[in-house]
Amino acid sequence: MRILLVEARFYPNISDMLYEGATQVLDAAGAIYEALEVPGALEIPAAIGMTAGKFDGFVALGCVIRGETYHFEIVANESARGLMALSVNAGLCIGNGILTVENEEQALRRADRALLDKGGDAARACLAMLKIRARLGPA
Repeated sequence: MRILLVEARFYPNISDMLYEGATQVLDAAGAIYEALEVPGALEIPAAIGMTAGKFDGFVALGCVIRGETYHFEIVANESARGLMALSVNAGLCIGNGILTVENEEQALRRADRALLDKGGDAARACLAMLKIRARLGPA
């Protein structure tokens, strides 16, 4: 299994926590993985699309925190829509670990491996989808 972790580094401390959770799960599964950093959550689907066919699965890691403007909704919705389009239309196995939260406290709680471990959850989702694809075969 070759997995690409695509990591938005807009909030480095939160990204580090998500990455730690994801890599712990992938290490335990014996997966081979690489990491690719992108500027923000909107760039994650594009990076995955550019690397489709080179990896078996993908883990999207990032954080979008609500601000004062409508930009939060655009980034949250469009990054999720982009990942879903890649999953459905291209048949890619993607674990979505992009947090969309109201504040930093919520993000830290979700990123912390000892609490909600959303980075680990995203890696587990990717691995689960790879197992489903292996069982069902290509489309």
